[in-house]
Amino acid sequence: MVVRRDLLSLDKGNAETVARHLAMAARLIDDDPGLALAHARAARQRAGRVAVVRETAGVTAYHAGEWAEALSELRTARRMSGGAGLLAVMADCERGLGRPERAIELGRSDEARALRGDEATELRIVVAGARMDLGEYDQAVVTLQTSDLDPARTGPSSARLFYVYADALVAAGRTDEGLTWFLNAASADLDGDTDAEDRAAELTGENDEQ
Repeated sequence: MVVRRDLLSLDKGNAETVARHLAMAARLIDDDPGLALAHARAARQRAGRVAVVRETAGVTAYHAGEWAEALSELRTARRMSGGAGLLAVMADCERGLGRPERAIELGRSDEARALRGDEATELRIVVAGARMDLGEYDQAVVTLQTSDLDPARTGPSSARLFYVYADALVAAGRTDEGLTWFLNAASADLDGDTDAEDRAAELTGENDEQ
């Protein structure tokens, strides 16, 4: 409904065509990101002045590994609609382009400080990854140390946070603590999205014994 509302500025026929392209992009983004991107680009050609179209093009380009295109589209979408949405994706694009310092700068921005919940967690994860890209493992650990680092929590966002925290701890030479947090990540990962159990087994040597 939000997308259809944003497409009201287009004539009916064009709006329907753009909506179909956006729907196909969303449907294909996980299984065939390249084809999804082709649909997103087609939508952009028809409706380049609609923010949700540019945002979709940016997210799809990100999934296809087209970092520069993704960053350009997301910047355009932000200028058109305002807000700090998808800041974590933009920061990760900077990492993909080999510019971790810029990812860290985004993490320090006023928009970043306004984020809450899962959006804030995702940006923190990306910034920690940028720190690790630079070999700044202790700083990566500190970046992730917030009240969200609660082992009682479960779900995808918590599992990802615990996993990255464990990885940073191991990289910083704090292996025992890293093992604990890989186990916490495995417990939080109800959908099995991470390999936290395997990482924990590697650290304990269980894989070598099998």
